[in-house]
Amino acid sequence: MFIAPFVFMVLTALMTNAQSLTSNLWPHPFQLRNIVNVFNQAPMLRYATNTFLYATLATIGLVLSSVPVAYALACLRWRGRNLVFIGVLVSMMLPPQVTIIPVYVMFAHLHLVGTIWPLVIPNWFGDAFSIFLLRQFFLTIPMEYVDAARVDGCGELRIMVQVIARSAKPAIAAVALFSFLLCWNDFWGPLLYTLQNPAHWTLSVGLAQFRNIYEVNWNLVMAGTVVFMAPVIVLFFFAQKAFVEGVTLTGVKG
Repeated sequence: MFIAPFVFMVLTALMTNAQSLTSNLWPHPFQLRNIVNVFNQAPMLRYATNTFLYATLATIGLVLSSVPVAYALACLRWRGRNLVFIGVLVSMMLPPQVTIIPVYVMFAHLHLVGTIWPLVIPNWFGDAFSIFLLRQFFLTIPMEYVDAARVDGCGELRIMVQVIARSAKPAIAAVALFSFLLCWNDFWGPLLYTLQNPAHWTLSVGLAQFRNIYEVNWNLVMAGTVVFMAPVIVLFFFAQKAFVEGVTLTGVKG
């Protein structure tokens, strides 16, 4: 039954406007042109490009910044390591609304409000959940590999890249997929930072405005939703193996 809403969405996207307001569940005839009308009535390609750019840059930054921190917490011995890890856990409990005002003011002073950069830049400083997930996976990797690499003269950067990261591909793939899906579906962030500049709207914000314009045209609203969800469904279909494997193998080793 969990796929019933998706089936209803697709069927409504193929109806006429009059049919979408009735109790009929099967479109007759099929209105395949609704998808075309969505692209004609709104710059969906621009929204999709902005969304893809935001999700891709944010995901790259998140992975590149989270892996070194997780490596330091899992594989290096240094004073205060456990205290820092507790700080990471505590930061996971804080909702983003706690820091949104100072962060917004900071980006406003940098004249970045109205662009996607306030959405991308924070991801380049790591994410508590991603650091936690990667650290837990790194702890499952035998430290003998790391010790052997050090005996062979490898530096910490080379060990992290060629030993740990190579062994942790499933976990890194899971983190990347988590981040990409979260950014693709993000509505609150783009609404906050890009609302005043339609040229930088993402699909979620554009779809919300599309609904305001076409309040009664539910067939077009559902067609726009199909366009919004299709890339995510395709991505998860091809990446589900790495996603499930990464989450399963991460475990809770402390």
